[in-house]
Amino acid sequence: MVINLSAEHSLVSNWVSELRNVDVQNDRMRFRRNLERIGEVAGYEISKQLPWHEVEVETPLGSHTSKQLKVQPVLATILRAGLPMHQGLLNYFDKADNAFVSAYRKHHRDGSFEISLEYMSSPSLEGRIVIISDPMLATGASLVKSIAEMQNQGTPAEIHVVAAIAASVGIEYVIRECGEDIKIWCGDIDDELTAKGYIVPGLGDAGDLAFGSKAQS
Repeated sequence: MVINLSAEHSLVSNWVSELRNVDVQNDRMRFRRNLERIGEVAGYEISKQLPWHEVEVETPLGSHTSKQLKVQPVLATILRAGLPMHQGLLNYFDKADNAFVSAYRKHHRDGSFEISLEYMSSPSLEGRIVIISDPMLATGASLVKSIAEMQNQGTPAEIHVVAAIAASVGIEYVIRECGEDIKIWCGDIDDELTAKGYIVPGLGDAGDLAFGSKAQS
């Protein structure tokens, strides 16, 4: 299932517009905060689909039967670009367990690249609900490899992916490799990738815009 949070106008489409805007991108704090806010809204929307139960809550004047999450999800992110969206999800799922994956494109001289995954920290995922944040779902290669690595920690009951912008071809690849039960929540969807696998029009390099440029190895 794919949910485009900008399919109908809301504040999400405003924030995505600012993420794309070269005149706004120079403000790193604003860029990070917009990613964080998209994570918060996605978390709220995802929470509507999670299992809940009723509990009795004592108030100063009596008792009330309230609805609460039945289980806490595991919040996972792909370093480093995913950190602001992860924080947005963590703002709402403040009792969640967390997982972190270091996956990046290792480029070759001929212009091709492979996904290098060097680090992962994760609790057991057996039977858990997992929410993975990665702001740019381009080819989907890093996301698929990260999910495969995480599944070594157990088979999740559900997997949700949260992205600020996703490419149609990347969405199709993730669904093909990870199964149709995966749920992808996008701030917006673009239809084009460059020959080097970058989203067009996209927004550029989310990691660099959020945290500064990195030395090329």
